[in-house]
Amino acid sequence: MVGCLQRTVSPHVRPGMMMLNEVGGLMRDFFARRIVESGRLPLFCFFVAFMVTFVFTRVNVRLIRADVRWWFKNVKAGDLHIHHVVFGVVLMLIGGVAGFAIPDLYGGLNIAAAVVFGMGAALVLDEFALILHLRDVYWTEEGRASVDAVFIAGALTGMLLLGARPVGWGDADVFEMRGTGLLIATVVYVLWMLLNLSAAVVALLKGKIWTGLIGIFIPVLLYVGAIRLARPGSPWARWRYRPGTRKFRRAERHEERVRRPLIRAKIWVQECIAGRHDRIPLDRLQHHRARYDDQEKTGSATSKS
Repeated sequence: MVGCLQRTVSPHVRPGMMMLNEVGGLMRDFFARRIVESGRLPLFCFFVAFMVTFVFTRVNVRLIRADVRWWFKNVKAGDLHIHHVVFGVVLMLIGGVAGFAIPDLYGGLNIAAAVVFGMGAALVLDEFALILHLRDVYWTEEGRASVDAVFIAGALTGMLLLGARPVGWGDADVFEMRGTGLLIATVVYVLWMLLNLSAAVVALLKGKIWTGLIGIFIPVLLYVGAIRLARPGSPWARWRYRPGTRKFRRAERHEERVRRPLIRAKIWVQECIAGRHDRIPLDRLQHHRARYDDQEKTGSATSKS
C-alpha cells in the first residue's frame, strides 16, 4: 500500500521540486551576478536593513499608539519625549564614519557599516515630516511626508540595486576614446546629462515628485513629466498658469480625474503599512478639545446655577 502511494505521489512531487530548484538556482545566479560580483553587496545590505527597520518602527509606533500593555512605551528622559530620529542620526553618524574609516579589504565590516547606516536612515526618514515642519506631526495629515520620503528612498535604492544609472551616468564609454573623438563624445555626453537634469528640475517644479526622481534613472519619464501640464499647486503653475485660463482649468480637471484616484490608492497602501493618520493636525485637535472641554464646563456650571 505504501509503495503504491509512493509511486502515485512521486511523479507529481518531483517536477515541483525541480522547478523550485531551478528557480532557486536562477535567483542565486542573479544575486551573485547582479549584487555580489558588481560590488553592490553593501548597498543590498543597506536596502534590507532600511526596509526592515522601517517596517519594525511602524509596527512599534502603531502598538505604542494603541497603548498595548505588553509592548514597549515611548522613550522619555523625564518629561522629554525622545523621538527615534535622534537614534537614527546617531546610527547614521556611526555607520557613515565607519564606512569611510574601514578599508575596503574588510568586507564584513563594510557590510556591517552599511547595515547600521541603513537602520539610521530608516529612523530618520520615518520622522522626515518632523524635520520638515519642526514640530511633531507624525500622526497628522502632514506626517504622510515621512512615508513618502521612505517610499522614494526605497524605490531609488532598489533601482540602483538593479543597475540603473542616474541621468545616463556611465552609459557611454567616453573615456575609452582618443583625440577628437574623445572631445566630441565628452561634449555630447555632458550636454545629454545637462538636458536630463534640466528635464528633472522642470518635472519637480511642476509638482511631479515621483516622475522627477524615478525619471533620473529612466530619462523618458523626465520628458513626459516636463512636457505635460503642471499640478495646480506647484511652483510652475503659480508662475505660469493664471487662474481662470485654459491651462489652469485643464490642470485642475487632470488633477481631479487622474491624480486624485492615484493619490487615494497611494494613501490606502501607505495606511496599510504605516497606520492611519489623523485628518486634523495634532495642535489643532488639542485646541478644539480644549475649547470643547471649556464649553462643557461652562454648560455644566450654568445648569447647576
